[in-house]
Amino acid sequence: MNDSNTTFIRLGKALSQIVVGQPNLVQELMVALLSGGHVILEGVPGTGKTLLVRALARLVEADFRRIQLTPDVLPSDILGTNIFDLNTRNFTLKQGPVFTEILLADEINRTPPKTQAALLEAMEEQQVTLDGQSLPLPDLFWVIATQNPLEFEGTYPLPEAQLDRFLFKLIVDYPEPKAEKQMLLNAQAGLQTKRLDLAELKPLATVAEVLAARQAIRSIQVAENLLDYLLGLVHRTRKHPDLALGASPRSAVAW
Repeated sequence: MNDSNTTFIRLGKALSQIVVGQPNLVQELMVALLSGGHVILEGVPGTGKTLLVRALARLVEADFRRIQLTPDVLPSDILGTNIFDLNTRNFTLKQGPVFTEILLADEINRTPPKTQAALLEAMEEQQVTLDGQSLPLPDLFWVIATQNPLEFEGTYPLPEAQLDRFLFKLIVDYPEPKAEKQMLLNAQAGLQTKRLDLAELKPLATVAEVLAARQAIRSIQVAENLLDYLLGLVHRTRKHPDLALGASPRSAVAW
């Protein structure tokens, strides 16, 4: 486990050098990676949300797909569809971008609820159902969604059923002036978002190492008094006057 600790500490440091000025964000994203919990990144455009996810996928050698969600995106654009082949006279599955290890759902609140709901089964059960056939997703399958603040025009709030499937909603703020200056220096040096695929980012971990770390974390026994404390927090959210809907049992299990 010590070797794994060193690996993921190095991974976090590498991410912090690429997306500067966001140390807490990087740390929380690493927690989500190791726990397997899906994440929403919320922030105004241009704060490095997409860059962060692309860099992380490259550093762990994971298969990565990105889908830009817009009002005209259909569920089949995410999940895929069966296409009839005139030559073989059989249906052939054309897999959608959901069949990947790290899926970036960019601007998820730009697309209508019906399309947002296409991710529900995938996020909860790690499978999708097409024409009555259940199809498994990769072991690592991890969704990172980005969204703009709700006050922006043309956004659709995520339904409660989908919000409940995310472990974190992380706020991506503007960087401090010192960090923003470092971003300018990085851009001058050639490390720009559009060039990231060509940058010499050497993988620091593998998918197998991430899965092994997740398994090791799940094997940790939690003291019963800590479980009681956790349940106390969950139950209080259900009675809090400022909350329309408290935490579900799923949220307690996720933690």
